[in-house]
Amino acid sequence: MAAETFGDLDKAVVDVDRKIMVVNAELHADEEALRVQSGSRQNDLWGINFYPDLEGEDFVEFDSMINLRPSVGNRSRGVDDPEIREKIVKIAASLVTR
Repeated sequence: MAAETFGDLDKAVVDVDRKIMVVNAELHADEEALRVQSGSRQNDLWGINFYPDLEGEDFVEFDSMINLRPSVGNRSRGVDDPEIREKIVKIAASLVTR
């Protein structure tokens, strides 16, 4: 899938409440909009990148403009809360087959 878009990565948006995600759009914002239209709450959605050729912690990158949410305490493009990062990694591991 990565080879068809960005070459070495896939973009995804994870819903940490519903434990689902959408993968493979040009922008995280497009994936976020799709999830919201499908009933997800915006505060439960987090943008990540997958690097299919990498292992361990390098497989998931927490970097997306949709993650910038100062109103809920996330002041970076990453995911500042370690508990949310852990949820994202668990959800991604359960849904991604490599």
